[in-house]
Amino acid sequence: MANKTYPLTVAGVTRDLPILKLSDTLSIAGFIMLGDVELTLACARELARRIPPETEAILTAETKGIPLAAALAEIAGFPRYFVARKSIKAYMENVLWTKDISITTHGVQKLCLDGVDATRIKEKKVLLLDDVISTGGSMKALRILAEEAGAKVIGEACALAEGDAAKRDDIIFLSPLPLFANA
Repeated sequence: MANKTYPLTVAGVTRDLPILKLSDTLSIAGFIMLGDVELTLACARELARRIPPETEAILTAETKGIPLAAALAEIAGFPRYFVARKSIKAYMENVLWTKDISITTHGVQKLCLDGVDATRIKEKKVLLLDDVISTGGSMKALRILAEEAGAKVIGEACALAEGDAAKRDDIIFLSPLPLFANA
């Protein structure tokens, strides 16, 4: 599918997404929010209207969910948002960690929540957030970390629900994104 694109309009913003081959049988439309301020802000504004009103904190996974979490936290009036990192950093103490399997990352990766952040979300009503939900692997890992920290997960949100995730009624999303079978 070289040089093919998929036109997507989400939150009033249109982008032509490159079709990227993941395997011999599967390709995806590459949705990259990193660096796209207009798209990130538009999605955050629309998600802010849809998140549960009782939300007290936002937890996302490193990396692509970070700009969306930052924009959503600002719009919703939260003083901070929380990020599960892909590796344990020198500044982290009493780290909670779990495994994460994502279709866009080769192999199993680790998601880590700093003990300080775990304490900050304890007993809070937490919204899990990512740019795209596809298989739900990253959301499962975020849920494990939030619950180990003593938080109550009240929802899962994303800009796009990819493939079968768009059929789910238990997530908040702005637009579906198809998967593509390779010919």
